[in-house]
Amino acid sequence: MRLVKSPTLTEEKMAANRRNAIRSQGPITDEGKARVAAAQLRHGFYAQSPEVPLDSLGEDVGRYEELLEGLRRDFPPTGTLEEQLVSRLARVLWLMDRAERRLEGEHLRLAKNAAVARENHRDARLVRLKMAVETLSSLARAAARRHYVCSRLDLEAMKNLCQQRVMGEMGEIARNLLLELREPDTDEDGFPLEDEKEEMNRKAAKMRLVLGLPLVSPPAAAPAPSTETEDASEGEEGTEDEEKDPPNGPLYPSVLAFEWGIRERARKRLKNILARQVEVLEAQRQDLLKESATGPSVYELSADAAPSPADGLLLRRMQDANMREVRRLSNMLRKLQRRERAAAQPEAR
Repeated sequence: MRLVKSPTLTEEKMAANRRNAIRSQGPITDEGKARVAAAQLRHGFYAQSPEVPLDSLGEDVGRYEELLEGLRRDFPPTGTLEEQLVSRLARVLWLMDRAERRLEGEHLRLAKNAAVARENHRDARLVRLKMAVETLSSLARAAARRHYVCSRLDLEAMKNLCQQRVMGEMGEIARNLLLELREPDTDEDGFPLEDEKEEMNRKAAKMRLVLGLPLVSPPAAAPAPSTETEDASEGEEGTEDEEKDPPNGPLYPSVLAFEWGIRERARKRLKNILARQVEVLEAQRQDLLKESATGPSVYELSADAAPSPADGLLLRRMQDANMREVRRLSNMLRKLQRRERAAAQPEAR
């Protein structure tokens, strides 16, 4: 049983339906029929009527008529068959021209899209290079201090540079050097390990109480090495200009004296690597700015405008099919005309 009852058709409704049906039979004029026929036109390769795709695709009908008339002069038709063959030949030649225009239009569209994508990629790369240069310059200034200790922010900045792959393999080397120079009692991310150390101290104190041993206070940190000792241990790079420590001494007195000597070699390597990478990235940024001013080369434009393999294969197959059709039609017309001339020669004799 239906939940909604269908409306009852009265005589008035049936008459109104008949009048509306007469009004909705589609276009009546030739112009309206042509417009409806071209509503779903995509490319016009398989359109039967030549006028419909010509008007819809913005092509010149006069040029098509000139092509048809030229073929009629080259192959004068004498009957219905030859007339149809000449029309078919004109149609195939026009489709070949249309395929060429479509291929050129596709290349132009791809080139425009590639130009926009290239500009966006270049701008993004310029921003990344500029930010990387600023970050590396800041790290290089920090590493120029004699008693440099890598902070958590420095590790985070170098980690971001490694993720962006701006420095390549040198970024991993610089990050390993920063890990060697990080703050004592911190993990690889720079976070302190005070909780674990205190837990170990509490366990050790509890064990001493159980065993009846006296408690031992933590050893005091040794003072930092003097400037004379550092200058003597610098070796071949002892004459470099570096920032000195504050008047109150090093910022990290917990680092022992022998640890400063071990960290010094890693600090110098890190400073040299950062300074060199600043120069390399700045040179890349300047080259990119020059490239943006001169524009892409001819080879880059050709590569950007290359269609996909599937589209290129389809267009090539269409062109080959049209060429075979032209050859068949022209050969058929020539054979018919030679036969007509051969039949007309005995009559003339």
